[in-house]
Amino acid sequence: MQDCRGREKMKKNIRDLDQADLGELVSSLGEPTYRAIQIFNWLYARGIEEFSKMSDVPEKLREILASEYTAEFPEVFDVKISRDGTKKYVFRLFDNNFIETVVIPENKRTTICISTQVGCKFGCLFCASGKMGFIRNLNVSEILGQVLYIMFRKQIKITNIVFMGMGEPFDNYDAVIKAIKIINDKNGIAIGSRKIIVSTSGVVPRIIDFAKIGWQVRLSISLHSAINETRSMLMPINKIFPLPRLFDACRFYRNETKRRITFEYILIDGINDDEKHALSLAKVANSLSADVNIIPLSIIKQSPLKPAPQEKMIWFANRLKRKNVRVTVRKSRGADIKAACGQLAGLVR
Repeated sequence: MQDCRGREKMKKNIRDLDQADLGELVSSLGEPTYRAIQIFNWLYARGIEEFSKMSDVPEKLREILASEYTAEFPEVFDVKISRDGTKKYVFRLFDNNFIETVVIPENKRTTICISTQVGCKFGCLFCASGKMGFIRNLNVSEILGQVLYIMFRKQIKITNIVFMGMGEPFDNYDAVIKAIKIINDKNGIAIGSRKIIVSTSGVVPRIIDFAKIGWQVRLSISLHSAINETRSMLMPINKIFPLPRLFDACRFYRNETKRRITFEYILIDGINDDEKHALSLAKVANSLSADVNIIPLSIIKQSPLKPAPQEKMIWFANRLKRKNVRVTVRKSRGADIKAACGQLAGLVR
């Protein structure tokens, strides 16, 4: 199918620019810098996709912007709705790659799980994105476009954002940081720092960098074993950044930000669900004052891994609680539409 946006896709997307970038742009065009705030507000607080709608911006400036930039959101290719109300949006990008975004309603809260890469290079055994390999990083506009489409095209109020979709956020660090600034900006999408979670498989240098920013954004570590050998088998990144280095980075983050870290822990039958793994996890969680989220394993194609039985999940959680660890057992959402943790893979199945 021919892309009807052929001319538009050759333009830069103006949402790759933050407020400082916009300030430099309008100054270079001979306009006062306050125009940048006006444009920024139209792009994010009001979610416009056409420069002609920026009614308080001079017509000449709007025409210049329209000639050089686009403000379009990514194109939705498909939408799937789960029995539990979870919705999965498949976005087709300008180069005909695909990403997936999940919207999870729950009481008065609506969480959007967004992607940061097409595919992933880290190859975790339980993750469909890793099985498709790494294709490319998303641009800032593609990261933000997932949120803005849901907010403005679908008119869904987003309360929480989690960077837990396709890809490793800290492998696309600069774009993710720029996106978070815009999400958090009071003139932008205006979602509070504590309503944003970034999940990483353990890219140690970026954890250090993230700690130094000093934001109140929450950090989640995709851990899945506190035993080096087990984690290396499940997550190849552990061979690059083994657990001692990862825990040192977590300790640095904790000391620098005074924020609690959450360890994400997928419970896998016969792999990481016994007494030895529970005690190792409890020891680390207590030493770092970390919380633990226990997650059921999602079924993905051509994986030999099996989810731990429900009674084993309850036993494992109680074992941690007896060691004074703060534990949550997460309910899987959207598994029937392949929208649960580890199942996102664009159109690759």
